[in-house]
Amino acid sequence: MHQLDWIVLLLTIGGIVLYGSWKGREAKHSLKGFLLADRELPWYHILLSVMATQASAITFLSVPGQAYTDGMRFVQFYLGLPIAMIVLSVTFIPQYYQLKIFTAYQFLEERFDSKTRILTSFLFLIPRALSTGVTIAAPSIILSTLLGWDLTWTNCITAAVVTFYCIFGGSKTISYTQLLQMGVVLAGMVIAAIYIIQALPQEIGMKESLQLAGKMGKINLIDWKFDINNRYTIWSGIIGGFFLQLSYFGTDQSQVGRYLTGHTANESKKGLLLNGFLKIPMQFFILLVGILVFVFYQFNQAPIFFNKSTELSWSTAKGHEAIDQENKQIFIQKKQTETALIQAISQEESAKIPALKSKIMDLHDQQAKVKEKAVELLKSQGSKAESQDTNYIFLRFIVDHLPIGLVGFLIAMILLASMGSMASAFGSLTSTVMVDIYQRFINQHASNEHYWWSSKLVTLAWGIFCLIVAQFSVNMGSLIEVVNILGSWFYGTILGVFLCAFYLPKTQGSHVFWAAIIAEAFVIYAWKIDLMAFLWLNVLGCVMVVALAFIFQSIGQLTKAKP
Repeated sequence: MHQLDWIVLLLTIGGIVLYGSWKGREAKHSLKGFLLADRELPWYHILLSVMATQASAITFLSVPGQAYTDGMRFVQFYLGLPIAMIVLSVTFIPQYYQLKIFTAYQFLEERFDSKTRILTSFLFLIPRALSTGVTIAAPSIILSTLLGWDLTWTNCITAAVVTFYCIFGGSKTISYTQLLQMGVVLAGMVIAAIYIIQALPQEIGMKESLQLAGKMGKINLIDWKFDINNRYTIWSGIIGGFFLQLSYFGTDQSQVGRYLTGHTANESKKGLLLNGFLKIPMQFFILLVGILVFVFYQFNQAPIFFNKSTELSWSTAKGHEAIDQENKQIFIQKKQTETALIQAISQEESAKIPALKSKIMDLHDQQAKVKEKAVELLKSQGSKAESQDTNYIFLRFIVDHLPIGLVGFLIAMILLASMGSMASAFGSLTSTVMVDIYQRFINQHASNEHYWWSSKLVTLAWGIFCLIVAQFSVNMGSLIEVVNILGSWFYGTILGVFLCAFYLPKTQGSHVFWAAIIAEAFVIYAWKIDLMAFLWLNVLGCVMVVALAFIFQSIGQLTKAKP
């Protein structure tokens, strides 16, 4: 990376972090100040903060790569979000503000009992801690690519920077920083899209790009088939996505903690409702950028390996020249055929299109086989090689093809997105431990200063734990899918507990407690035997908790009714 890029990167990140720290200095030395920014933020802070919390570096690294490899169908994942935001605004937020709680799980003790609160807290802590560890891996990939360092060291650097940023900041610093982060992030993606279009051959515009991508099966926006084993359909998005998003925004402290910083319940509602209707267009646009990168590499030869450290090993492997030459020949044939396809489409020569499309797909399959041969060659010579490098595609495009200065700005964009998301996650982990465990069961009568310092120590401990998780997550495929799968293991069960609290007034804590344990065990079993696609696990867990709690309640009433 050029010296100018480093200057742009450091100035962008440094300026935003300093601004956030300066704005957050007024927060009081108390749990309310450290965790909830003294509850004084307006709706637009809520909007950008919840968007920044969800849109981590994984979003801007992995989602374009997801579109590159799998097309646009991932956008269906978000179709249930607007409905979930409406339900939250009507049901959850008024209750949370009425009780003046710090965490969502405090509400469960008010409604049920302490054991249900503790169980649900742990059901949150497990996936959130694991997901945060995975989130650390995304910016580590950037640093590894730029510096050529091993991911172990870049994971350590990333975890250390974000942990200490959270320790010396707090919720107000996070919120003000996220305000600018989202502006930089969205500007960066727009600039990247404009540059990609300009970098395409002169005869290839936006229309031709979408036509070519469509013929190659990448513009697969909606799948109407009802298939419980298909990850992304309109039904899994609306139904499974609704349950996942309702649980994520309604019961996951990383998001609850963001909108509880609002000055009033109405401010929080405005922020969440706007998020529900802006998130889908944002994700659509990010996926579209990935499609444009895909089209770019149809006319500019892509590397066999997008991961630069793997490519370095490849360049020294014995026998790589023959595979490189084979890959080049396939690319030339494919480029010529794609050019012919675009001409046939523009000239409305429909008779030629099926044969050209078939040839392109055949050449595409040949390229995949060449990569498999390259992976096998590296492995046979003792080098590490992963066929899944989805998370490196967009980053590699940025580093290799964007102009000096813009590279630094876009990498700063991705790093800032990661910092915002991880900071919110660390804050949620800390608040759950401090409020739901430490303050409630261990030390109930300490001073505000004691809780303030204890929160910082807990944040440090979570930073170390998440670093350990990050070390194991870098080769798990698409990081965005890993995070969503982890959430789907637990979110349905957690949501079921909250729905019982809101809509089953006669249900007692013991009913819900055992229903949640049984439901969670079955959800993990269902995933283990591959019973259904992961989005449906959210529905399964939620429905099981509500149904079992209702059954236990009915049995209890019948037992009491007997003389």
